[in-house]
Amino acid sequence: MAATIQYNRSNPAVKRILQEVKEMQSNPSPDFMSLPLEEDIFEWQFAILGPRDSEFEGGIYHGRIQLPSDYPFKPPSFMLLTPSGRFEIQKKICLSISNYHPEHWQPSWSGSVWLGCGCEKSCCGL
Repeated sequence: MAATIQYNRSNPAVKRILQEVKEMQSNPSPDFMSLPLEEDIFEWQFAILGPRDSEFEGGIYHGRIQLPSDYPFKPPSFMLLTPSGRFEIQKKICLSISNYHPEHWQPSWSGSVWLGCGCEKSCCGL
């Protein structure tokens, strides 16, 4: 029997993450899916379909997103776990919406915004 993980629901980061999970589950994307791990809601796994009419079409790319403890005030980091020919696997990816460029980060961006942008760019290097 799996243990139930308890989170401090008054923590602003936890509240925001749980809200974003609920929003993404009620309005799923046809191009990617992502959810936090049961044992750590600050770590997410994603799968994205390779874009049509590209060299990545037909591929399914998996990755990891790490949210900081002070999310949404600091940006997430992205890591690709499936080779795409563009990025090294299991290494943090430099994206304008990632922790490599915190000056570009907007706390108002929802999970579906940064997931869509980050997943697409991490897969294809657009």
